Amino acid sequence: MCANIVVAEDDAKQAELVRRYLEHEGHAVTVVEDGRTALESVRHQEPDLVVLDVMMPGADGLDVVRILRAERREVPVLMLTARSTEDDLLLGLDLGADDYMTKPFSPRELTARVRTLLRRNRRGPDPAPATVPASAPASEPEAAPDDEVLTVGALRVDPLRHEVSVAGTPVECTPGEFRILSAMAAEPGRVFTRARLLDELHGFDKYISGRTVDVHVMNLRKKIERAPRRPARLITVFGVGYKLTDPAKNVRHASS
Repeated sequence: MCANIVVAEDDAKQAELVRRYLEHEGHAVTVVEDGRTALESVRHQEPDLVVLDVMMPGADGLDVVRILRAERREVPVLMLTARSTEDDLLLGLDLGADDYMTKPFSPRELTARVRTLLRRNRRGPDPAPATVPASAPASEPEAAPDDEVLTVGALRVDPLRHEVSVAGTPVECTPGEFRILSAMAAEPGRVFTRARLLDELHGFDKYISGRTVDVHVMNLRKKIERAPRRPARLITVFGVGYKLTDPAKNVRHASS
């Protein structure tokens, strides 16, 4: 799978190392040294993927992702960062990054993650739409029947409409967050290991880190919990993984 890749990295040695490994995989690589040039390259080339350092002159990697998504450019972005705090990782994913690696990293792991992102995002042409009579009005996707909507207390997940709400309030979820939430809502109370949730996110690719799951879970808690630091719905089972529960039932069980 050969691709056109833009690498934005201001460290010349690091950039050369990444370029060599990606070219060895058969990819065409353009290396730039700052955020503004990265934006120009993406706009001009429309690459298949961007490898983006967070700390760069001109405009940093977070600014670049923010602008690309504001322009509705769906190019996959793999971020490289020396930062490792939860807030930094959450911010990168919130802005639209598809994956991240913390420096220092293995170049072989980087090429493996690139393969995963390309495989996940490269699709064939969309099938031709079915012919609809001119008199037929356009319609939105139908809501799932009540017996197909996933509910866990006040949390409601509609698989057909790809919609989530809590107590009637809509919740915007990324595709990865929706996959995790749908899987857990289908089996409330079950403990999901990180490996099981990784399967929901990216299939069985061993190069995607379990840390990605933790970041998605933290992001979801900000959206579905009243107190994200004291979660009542999306609960950590220490040493195992996570489970999705109904807070009202938890209160009843605790008082009984």
